[in-house]
Amino acid sequence: MPVMSLEVKNVSSGYGDSIILNDVSIKVEESGFITVLGANGAGKTTLLKTIFGFLKPKKGQIVFDGKNITGMSPNNVLRAGISYVPQDRQLNPEMTVYENLEMGAYIRRDKQKIREDMENVFKIFPRLKERQKQKAGFLSGGEQQMLALGRAFMLRPKLILIDEPSAGLAPIVTQKIFEVIKSINAQGIGVVLVEQNVKEALELANYGYVLDRGRIMLEGP
Repeated sequence: MPVMSLEVKNVSSGYGDSIILNDVSIKVEESGFITVLGANGAGKTTLLKTIFGFLKPKKGQIVFDGKNITGMSPNNVLRAGISYVPQDRQLNPEMTVYENLEMGAYIRRDKQKIREDMENVFKIFPRLKERQKQKAGFLSGGEQQMLALGRAFMLRPKLILIDEPSAGLAPIVTQKIFEVIKSINAQGIGVVLVEQNVKEALELANYGYVLDRGRIMLEGP
């Protein structure tokens, strides 16, 4: 049987008394790539926030690498090996590109490997290397998305959660972003991709889930 990296088991979650996710279950195989599709308000972002610890499940369980991470703080989920790229990217606009990338590795102490990973990010995104001394707030939307992905990579995660990376981007930039996400997965990093760009997302992923009104309505390769 395949080894599971992440298992979300019958999770219900939401905000205050409002339940957004209803009994949702998904699985990600080790180094796997899944996509979660659905219209606005379907619960996709709520699912990612619940996995990452921003929201605590009302019921159910989240297991990562065989460890129960249900209700863990985001900092501890990060330390367990999960990175999160939110839709709004949450970069520090007053920090340079280089400084934002450094922040992605703040829990690491292996300085030589951090330098190697920084160079790897610059190879993946030559544009970031050109702009490494520029403040993040002055980057274009596509460049900011590249920086958010690069920052997540700097953790050396086992799994990356990515929320709507194509939102607001031109098609040519979106294509580049999707190529990079695929290359990250090819390095053995699992990916959970939330997208509305159905065709491209399904072409990238090994497996897909469709969320509708907080429930899994369809799944399959």
